[in-house]
Amino acid sequence: MEVAKHHPATLAEVLSRHDGEAPALQFEGRSLTFGDLRQAADRAAAIAWHTWGVRPGDRVAWLGANHPAQVALLFGLARIGAVLLPLNFRLAFAEWQRLVADCTPAHLVHDADWAKAAQDLARACGIAAHPLQALEQEAPDGAPVHGTADAPALLVYTSGTTGGPKAAVHTQAHLLANMRIAAQVQELGPADTVLTVLPLFHVGGLCIQTLPALYAGARVILHARFHPGDTLACIARERPTLTLQVPATLKALVEHPQWGTTELSCLRAVWAGSSLLPESLIAAFHARGIPVCNVYGATETGPFSIALPPAQAMDHVGSCGWPAPGVEARLGPPHGDAAELLLRGPNIVQRYWPDLPACDGQGWFATGDLAQQAADGSWRIVGRAKDLIISGGENIHPAEIEHALAQHPAVAECAAFALPDARWGELVAVAVVLLPGAAASEEELRAHLQQRLARFKLPRRWIFRAALPKTALGKVQRSRLAVECSPGA
Repeated sequence: MEVAKHHPATLAEVLSRHDGEAPALQFEGRSLTFGDLRQAADRAAAIAWHTWGVRPGDRVAWLGANHPAQVALLFGLARIGAVLLPLNFRLAFAEWQRLVADCTPAHLVHDADWAKAAQDLARACGIAAHPLQALEQEAPDGAPVHGTADAPALLVYTSGTTGGPKAAVHTQAHLLANMRIAAQVQELGPADTVLTVLPLFHVGGLCIQTLPALYAGARVILHARFHPGDTLACIARERPTLTLQVPATLKALVEHPQWGTTELSCLRAVWAGSSLLPESLIAAFHARGIPVCNVYGATETGPFSIALPPAQAMDHVGSCGWPAPGVEARLGPPHGDAAELLLRGPNIVQRYWPDLPACDGQGWFATGDLAQQAADGSWRIVGRAKDLIISGGENIHPAEIEHALAQHPAVAECAAFALPDARWGELVAVAVVLLPGAAASEEELRAHLQQRLARFKLPRRWIFRAALPKTALGKVQRSRLAVECSPGA
């Protein structure tokens, strides 16, 4: 069936634009047609409206691994004008509490693996917890349609420039624009099969390929979590045409024992969500004849904003490509030989929860990344104006680590920064200055942080110093620390 020519105005229209008998989702041996997924979404809407009392604008959180129920819940909540809040299951309990306190969801849906954590969180925050099976029960008749284009549909938390978490407010119009843009650039259609292994609590796993594939009528094979062996086995068995990866998962695939013997010819491209991709990983795929196509963006920008198509992937290694259709890019004031990249487009959020502006008065979003534009119009990211650390596809702000570490009674001051790492892209390092006469070991400080931060945010390299390098104005020189503490320095 050909994809309908009109553009849906709301998320509720996406699933109904395709043949109900066409395959939509495959998960752990179970296949759902578009008709099945539409029924699951309608059932979720009815249960949320009639049984839970969810109303337009209300938030419902999700805590769990990838599951079709999360996708159905997104579409179901959008139907009644409510909002999905996917929680990063890698966060620490205290971090979940802060997010829930910030946007106050009344309900939390969870899978079996995260049942205890979800129930503990619900009790601590005074909200209702529901197993995902609650969405599969018999539902009351129907639910009203209150979703509109400008209604918030998805909240995704991202590290702010000051280190505090902020929720980007994606409206239905933002999500639909991103689906349309991403489907067009990746040339997605009903004949495609997309393999999704990245977590859906990030806009990368959810919005770069998964939702665009459903928008275009393609089939999505959904894995609960990434495992290199399972991914390679699925490629050999199911023959997907596209998949999305990040540097850490690309490395895991290339280093897996089955890498050399797995037939990859079914893949017309591997898309990678990262501003910077290690050239050695790109070369490994290019040597197998598979173009690696970069996607640049942020939680606030769809994230499908700048993309490197397959036709240019082989001869533009290191480039992020060109702005996606409808997205504008320009440079801010000079910063050395580069400048901060600014983006504007229909898929870019305009505010953070509850009503903090994300863009300037003209709609431009400041990415915090330093970029250069080539003569052919393509863009390359050369650094970051912000101090954000990106390790294994996760955004980590130094201020979060420094704030938590400074609470230890032996710490006088500290500075977290990034060091290059072959596996993770970057790893978190921290320089610590202890109070005079105080004593604290790396193990003690690590244990202190483990109670306050997610595991992926914990420093992998610890440096104890008598003082931190600072500018004349007293600002810590993280770049100098990175140089002084880099391997071989």
